[in-house]
Amino acid sequence: MDTSVEAVLGKLAIGLLGFFIAGYFVVVGAGLGLGMLLPWLARDPRERRQVLAASARGGAAWLVAAAGVLLTCLPQLAGELLRERCPALLVLLLGLAVRRAGLLRPNQASVYGCWLTVLGWSWLLAALLTGGTIATTAAGSVAVVALAMALLFALHGLGFGTRRLTGRPFERARLLAGRGGSRESYALTSVAMAALPLVCGLQLPLWDAVVDGPVGGSPTWLAWLPWVVVPLLAAVVALLAAAQIPARRTFPDTLRPAFRSTFRGSRRGGPHSTGLHSFGNPDRGFADEDDEADETNMRRDTEEPS
Repeated sequence: MDTSVEAVLGKLAIGLLGFFIAGYFVVVGAGLGLGMLLPWLARDPRERRQVLAASARGGAAWLVAAAGVLLTCLPQLAGELLRERCPALLVLLLGLAVRRAGLLRPNQASVYGCWLTVLGWSWLLAALLTGGTIATTAAGSVAVVALAMALLFALHGLGFGTRRLTGRPFERARLLAGRGGSRESYALTSVAMAALPLVCGLQLPLWDAVVDGPVGGSPTWLAWLPWVVVPLLAAVVALLAAAQIPARRTFPDTLRPAFRSTFRGSRRGGPHSTGLHSFGNPDRGFADEDDEADETNMRRDTEEPS
């Protein structure tokens, strides 16, 4: 690497790669963990639709951005990962496809997709953490580490479920997660999920891959891509972060009380708890309790003497 500008670009590329992967694990990992536990959290079609709607967290942008940084700035490392971790990557891709198909037409395939995706990620990260390739690493050590990672996904999903589910699914999630504060448990698992890919990524020769790649000046016809992709992604992240400040200042007294009242309603659980049904929840269409309440109010109004 010749100049300090290239060194800064290389460090920025590694930082962006870690940021997008960590964000993916925190955001999408919660939906994956919740989807894994759907058979235990939901017992009838309505409850299954509620859990599926809560687990359908959009996070493809995180993964696409991370893949863009990896392919444009560290293409040699991407080739090594594809060559040495091909079985785990195939399981991961299959899980992503099956989960996507299950969410498009909500059915049990989403659960299988969540399990396959978590298995692929756990297998891949366990192989990175234990060192060596898939063929040379002891299968027993990889299996133990992968099982621990899958358990972390499930705990993260449970913590997320205690903050998004209502009624009986919420009660079952709280029973599995424990009676402790859901906010604290979800924050703890979020930190663990963000740290997990970062710790495993430290086992990779990231800086050597940057030096030997297009950023370091390797003579390839795609050497200009990092100089476009990395500053563009950094600018997008900076703009999104800056946009959060005006939003918090503009809606300080409208969003937060609604979130607090919603959380209190969801904690009550019970069959008539509306919880997040009334505030930006993707399963708003399943508010059967609201319809029953409207019918009760209408009946009471008609029966009252004028």
